[in-house]
Amino acid sequence: MTATTADAPPPGLRIPKRRGVELSLLVCAVLISVLGYAGVGLARNGAVPPDALRYGAGLGTLALLAHLAVRFRAPYADPLLLPIGVLLNGLGLVLIYRLDLETPKDQAAFTQLVWSALGVGLFGAVVVLLRDHRVLQRYAYLSMASALFLMLVPILFPAVNGAKIWIRIGGLSFQPGEFAKILLAVFFAAYLAANRNALAYTGRRIWRLQLPTGRVLGPIVAIWVLSVGVLVLERDLGTSLLFFGLFVIMLYVATGRTGWIAVGLILAGVGAFAVGSLEPHVHSRVEDWLNPYASIEAGDGPSQLAQSLFSFAAGGMLGTGLGLGHSILIGFAAKSDFILATAGEELGLAGLTALFLLYALLVARGYRAGLALRDPFGRLLAIGLASILALQVFVIAGGVMGLIPLTGMAMPFLAQGGSSVVTNWIIVALLIRVSDSARAPIPDTVEPGVIAPAAEDAR
Repeated sequence: MTATTADAPPPGLRIPKRRGVELSLLVCAVLISVLGYAGVGLARNGAVPPDALRYGAGLGTLALLAHLAVRFRAPYADPLLLPIGVLLNGLGLVLIYRLDLETPKDQAAFTQLVWSALGVGLFGAVVVLLRDHRVLQRYAYLSMASALFLMLVPILFPAVNGAKIWIRIGGLSFQPGEFAKILLAVFFAAYLAANRNALAYTGRRIWRLQLPTGRVLGPIVAIWVLSVGVLVLERDLGTSLLFFGLFVIMLYVATGRTGWIAVGLILAGVGAFAVGSLEPHVHSRVEDWLNPYASIEAGDGPSQLAQSLFSFAAGGMLGTGLGLGHSILIGFAAKSDFILATAGEELGLAGLTALFLLYALLVARGYRAGLALRDPFGRLLAIGLASILALQVFVIAGGVMGLIPLTGMAMPFLAQGGSSVVTNWIIVALLIRVSDSARAPIPDTVEPGVIAPAAEDAR
């Protein structure tokens, strides 16, 4: 009997890779950044900066190299993650360059571009070398030990602006805590994935909260308490709040118990009140938050927070235009903690909303990749990494806008800070690796002796 077309098995579902979409979005991201760079020069000096083409070529080369790494090593990755990272990084370079024009003795744009190149290099290394995100699960306790070590080292160095979070060796300085947050996310994801059933269904029930046994919950709580305690000693309130929020979110995702959110909010409130009352450095920030115009009333001039609020008010709906604001009056933190005030003044509410939508889209795509995964570790890792970005944006934007006390963190990709931009690129690389695993088709046949991904996850 002759086989017909109808006898042939139906072809497998072809999943689009969307690398062409990613490349098109990358071109748009680079063009927007270059136009912003040229716009600053036109507004300040009446001419396009002579190095605009060099800036565009540098940013475009970094974007192309990152795209090639994704195209050949993670072909099914989410096509939005990389373009959003490039656009945010490019806009950050534009804003830093704009503020550099006000401070000739403190030029930071070129240094930030170098750190961005290093970040993209590590991005490529993660995408190329890490073929399966589940490999990281084997190094959970090594990640935890490395994170604690990185957080302890700055205690040996002098405080900078009231916080011991920096390591300075000669002219080089970086924040080890920026890298520690990724390592802790790996540890939390691995531990919670291995013990998720015990955490959710064993232990004693108090009201609506199922408390796991101390043997299961104890180790991760001890690591969390130790991490937050070290950060409190270093007076790094922002990172302490970030680690606390990360722990609560991942615990909720692992167990599905909403009671952990209520417990987390109560503990966060108690801890914030205690630290704000007892720690002078934090207490001064709380006082400034409660009354940002106190220094003006005392005749000492506006504080940084007051200047930030003035910047947002001056921007209005559409902003003053790139290069035409006065947020440099905020002082030394204008390029780091308060760079969002520059965006709010010169791009207005419309531009600020667009920035927040970019961050929201980046976080949402990270959550989507995690929810699409079949293995618990990858799901928790993706949600944890995306939550790091979400918490940073909330804490920083809330502080600069006067919604919560200032914490001294750096806005992801946007603000000056080498450690921050490098860490954020690593986070995007891990999300791309996870999204590639989530969208990649499952092979129809498996070689003898090899466990299929779905079967391995079910074990």
